[in-house]
Amino acid sequence: MARRSKAAAKRALKAVCILLAIALIAAIVFGIYWFAVKGKSWDDLKALFNKPSAPPATGTVETGELSIHFLELGNKYTGDCTLIKIGDTEVLIDAGSRKGSAETLVPAVSEYCTDGVLEYVIATHADQDHIAAFVGTNEFPGIFESFECEVIIDFPRTNKDTAIYKDYLEERDKEVAAGAEHYTALECWNETEGASRSYTLAEGVTMNFLYQKFYEEYASDENNYSVCMLLTQGDYNYLFTGDLEEEGEASLVESNDLPQCKLFKGGHHGSKTSSTEKLLSVIRPEIVCVCCCAGSPEYTTNNDNTFPTQAMIDRVSKYTDKIYVTTLAINVDWEEESWDHTSMNGTITYRSDGKEWSVTGSNNSTILKDTEWFKENRVWNSPVYQ
Repeated sequence: MARRSKAAAKRALKAVCILLAIALIAAIVFGIYWFAVKGKSWDDLKALFNKPSAPPATGTVETGELSIHFLELGNKYTGDCTLIKIGDTEVLIDAGSRKGSAETLVPAVSEYCTDGVLEYVIATHADQDHIAAFVGTNEFPGIFESFECEVIIDFPRTNKDTAIYKDYLEERDKEVAAGAEHYTALECWNETEGASRSYTLAEGVTMNFLYQKFYEEYASDENNYSVCMLLTQGDYNYLFTGDLEEEGEASLVESNDLPQCKLFKGGHHGSKTSSTEKLLSVIRPEIVCVCCCAGSPEYTTNNDNTFPTQAMIDRVSKYTDKIYVTTLAINVDWEEESWDHTSMNGTITYRSDGKEWSVTGSNNSTILKDTEWFKENRVWNSPVYQ
């Protein structure tokens, strides 16, 4: 009996050793395939087992319908213009990309702002592609001339001394002389000069101005002066950071208790120097909307670094595949640095009542990684969202 027990134990030990050897061989083979063949990293491997926790499919606090519209600008140049609407209240963030964009933007904003009153206007920083259509042209008056603007909130600092910046100041000050209230983002944060850090837009919906150090400190890059705002609707949060760059994003994270965000307007048009891991790992966005002319040689002839860049896509793809882009460059001539434009998603519209939500494009609602442009120009490297 004892001999049979010992024999059984030996067989069991042998079986365990064989299983361990098989597991070791399998691990070695997988390691060779993962690291050598696929070229993946330890971070990619960890991501397979540490998928970011998903936010709830629906919220728990019902509000009136809120809509966020990332508007196309009517030309081939990259820029920003975002309209937020809740009830009869409208917030306009930026108005790029050229003075002539007013021809497109004024009618587009009028479609939603039917009473001609913009309750809040935010200019994030002094670059042309964010403020030119506030000014407009003789033929097509800009936002300030076309609408009554009740509250204007803009950047506390700038290094600019350009003609477009001076024109912006002139048109803004005319609006103030006509009765608009004007504050800087720093005054909002400090709640001085009559400004508030948080504005209630509707029941359960607040617009909250955030702090970052370049409201007060010198920045060598104009983008880092960008005004940052968190819009909160019940359980959902939406983050807008203008063209804030890496150092500004680090300050934003360190200076504020940022929540998980349902939607993030991709920083600096999807550049390689914004939408950094330090910020993304905190806000874990579910939806990212990028305002740019995808693949245009406006700023670079290095295709990987045209907006939206491969580096930005690689970082965002750890958290979501719901990336949308407004406009697409076509007929690109890299030598002549010339191009035309058409819609990618077109004007991107997010809608939510605080519970259900949707994203649609005026042209289509295809996420970036499923577009033909992406398949020809970018690579989807995320091991999480395939």
